[in-house]
Amino acid sequence: MARIVITGGAGFIGSHLVDAFLARGDRVVAVDNLLTGNRQNLAAHEGRSGFEFVQRDVCQGVFLTGPVDAVLHFASPASPRDYLELPIQTLKVGALGTHAALGLARAKGARFLLASTSEVYGDPEVHPQKESYWGNVNPVGPRGVYDEAKRFAEAMTMAYHRVHGIDTRIVRIFNTYGPRMRLQDGRALPEFLSQALTGAPLTVHGDGAQTRSFCYVGDTVAGILAVLERAGADPVNVGAPGEISILELARKVIAATGSPSSVVHVASMVDDPRRREPDLTRARALGWGPTTKLDDGLARTVAWFREALAARAGRS
Repeated sequence: MARIVITGGAGFIGSHLVDAFLARGDRVVAVDNLLTGNRQNLAAHEGRSGFEFVQRDVCQGVFLTGPVDAVLHFASPASPRDYLELPIQTLKVGALGTHAALGLARAKGARFLLASTSEVYGDPEVHPQKESYWGNVNPVGPRGVYDEAKRFAEAMTMAYHRVHGIDTRIVRIFNTYGPRMRLQDGRALPEFLSQALTGAPLTVHGDGAQTRSFCYVGDTVAGILAVLERAGADPVNVGAPGEISILELARKVIAATGSPSSVVHVASMVDDPRRREPDLTRARALGWGPTTKLDDGLARTVAWFREALAARAGRS
């Protein structure tokens, strides 16, 4: 039985990690200031032996008594809408929050895992993206607050590894989807689902030819655990192969929901990457690869969004 600390533990991926660690018998401390996280994501574990929730901004430090075996740093706004509305908070949690989480890992002699992102590659000129690629990021553009926060967090993680000998991991997460995404998250898939299920037009930025690859959250969590347990200090991509254009994704959502919604095109987002797909060579060497087909994961996600929207309507 290990004791695991997860910053951002009430968030989308963080809460699924809480589930996974508790399911295998570990103890979990979820730390979240609830800026973008949701306490309801952890409702199933409230009062459970082995689970603790700490409402705190990780930028202010995390102070825990007792042993800690691993610190997973997932605290951060993670959608374009979030980090455009919360640019300073995004930068602070990438810098001060990472510093505090690394400090906790160092003090406890714990393994540390940083949740980084495919956004460190920016608008990539190499395809698919290998971890050795340094990226093409605009540091002064509006998206740069997230990209550079994560790039800085990676640099700090490696500095602690080299200087203090901390056992560190870096996972670069590509587009992940599934239950517990916020209804108006701002990312393409939850936005499309919310629009389709309410009969609103699906808003596609630009011509919709830009591509992404989507990984179901259960597969992403399994990949993160593989990196935590079997990887070294070098970054590892976790995502799904197979690109799909945003326009094609919108049409797939309309079909999956049976929605009468149409597709409308709106202005392109600034610095929106044209293509995004992971090279999974390193991840596959750890024995991990995604297994959930997009249509299957989408069906599960549609069912969850229907329930979430119905629950919200019942409260209004």
